[in-house]
Parts: sequence; structure tokens; C-alpha cells
Amino acid sequence: QVQLVESGGGLVQAGGSLRLSCAASGRTFSANAMGWFRQSPGKDREFVASISWSGGDTYYADSVKGRFTISRDNAKNTVYLQMHRLKPEDTAVYYCAASGSYYSGSYYGEYDYWGQGTQVTVSS
Repeated sequence: QVQLVESGGGLVQAGGSLRLSCAASGRTFSANAMGWFRQSPGKDREFVASISWSGGDTYYADSVKGRFTISRDNAKNTVYLQMHRLKPEDTAVYYCAASGSYYSGSYYGEYDYWGQGTQVTVSS
């Protein structure tokens, strides 16, 4: 079992930055690929970014490529999502997810554990 707790969400103006954190506890964190997803009202959950168990491989949705960076610190059991040049369309609840594999991509079904989410609101 893995428990995930997100933090760092909030209200920011368009063009601003935020850094989300996801603290993991439970089974060995360093063996899990991790991902970030987001969901806005009336829309399906959307893939944002993923990172392999070692941090050596990352994968981004086209909509955030070049603006968001996913990283992890296995010593702290934490994964981060640094978001720059935020846009109103980035407004959503952001979820952290843990996979049972070393590498995972954009399909939500690859992820076994989910956090409760943190709200990000970008004002225009």
C-alpha cells in the first residue's frame, strides 16, 4: 500500500509559477514510477507528466511540455511538479499517482495509487 499526499496548490495569476509536491509513504517509493494527472470540472482526468523510478526518464503531455517539470527525490519519498508560465486552462485539481512499475506513461490505468488532489487555479 502507498499513501500519497499532495500539497502546493493555490491561486496564481496567469504567467505565474507554482510547485506541487507529493509525499509518499508505505511501500518502497523508489521502485515506483510516478505521475501527475489533472481534472477540471466536466472533463476527464488528463495526464500531465510521469517520471521513472530513478528519475532518468520523464514524459509530458504536449499541453505542458516546456512549461512544467517533473522531478523526484527518492531520499525524501517526494515527487514534484514545477509549473511555470501558467495559463487559465491549467486550472484543475492535480493528482499524484504511483505505479506498480519502474516505468509508466500516460494511461491512468497504469497507476495503482492516487492522492486526494490539490487545487490549482490560474486567474486571467
